[in-house]
Amino acid sequence: MIRVSIAGGSGYTGGDLIRLLLMHPEVELAQVTSERLAGKFIHNAHPNLRKLSKLKFCSIDELGECDVLFLCLPHGRAMDSIDVYTAKAERIVDLSGDFRLSDPADYERWYGLTHPRPELLADFVYGIPEINREQLRGAKLVTGAGCNATATILALKPLFSRDLVDHVVVEVKAGSSEGGNASSDASHHPERSGAVRSYKPTGHRHVAEMAMVLKSDQIHFSATSIEMVRGILATCHVFLSDPSIDEKAVWKMYRQDYGDEPFIRIVKERSGIHRYPEPKLLAGSNYCDIGFERDAHADRLVVVSAIDNLMKGAAGQAVQSFNLMHGFDETLGLEFPGLHPI
Repeated sequence: MIRVSIAGGSGYTGGDLIRLLLMHPEVELAQVTSERLAGKFIHNAHPNLRKLSKLKFCSIDELGECDVLFLCLPHGRAMDSIDVYTAKAERIVDLSGDFRLSDPADYERWYGLTHPRPELLADFVYGIPEINREQLRGAKLVTGAGCNATATILALKPLFSRDLVDHVVVEVKAGSSEGGNASSDASHHPERSGAVRSYKPTGHRHVAEMAMVLKSDQIHFSATSIEMVRGILATCHVFLSDPSIDEKAVWKMYRQDYGDEPFIRIVKERSGIHRYPEPKLLAGSNYCDIGFERDAHADRLVVVSAIDNLMKGAAGQAVQSFNLMHGFDETLGLEFPGLHPI
């Protein structure tokens, strides 16, 4: 059994990670930290876990040694104290943005800070298994990808890898859980209910990850918050560099790249209400659904992807990476397909 602990487990991502690890057949969940809830049962923060565990939150100061330590800390905490955590565990999976970018200059540009440990950035493997599967096998240090970046990168990678994109405009519609569980004026029910709120029309930090992986500065990204709790829908307007590309050719590319991927499903139905990806169907699952449609009147291909931001966008993808790190089947503990209807 792999002895695993979580630093910072009281948030929504932490809750899903606890749930997955408690059900994982190769994991012993040893400790979960929360400064605010130290001494309280984990089900006080995550009531869906009642009767599944008698584990209590502990303080970070009480954290002992383990085989793998997942970091679900606020941005900035891991980079400031990484030596503390590497002293506790041989392997680290960091779900924050602290080690996602390989170039220290990108932290100054996108995060407005000088990275305190730039020499470690090259040691962290960027944790999208469909992109870095071989690098994740046996890795010691892994950084989780951003949820918006995950949905966008997976949607667009087959096209960028074939140099078929002139430029792309991406609009993400995101559920409220993407903002975390801390309350704010924006999450106050009278303000949030019924809202379709553009919260980052330009300058979203996840664009840095998209540019790094897809190797392009022609990704134009906007994010909108809608009345949904879990989920991301990324609508990518791809302006093609080769106008001769038709829908049959696109289908062939996506089947070639993703046909054997356990957590990517190509959605292309001819009829019915589920002709395109829908985040609602993915709640609680680790799948990324991808669909597309060729514009018959322009050099435009619309690619649509959907994920659960807390799962394939965070905790689920982290466990998928964990499985690869240890040589397990990467689907282990992640088989839940979602619910319909919900």
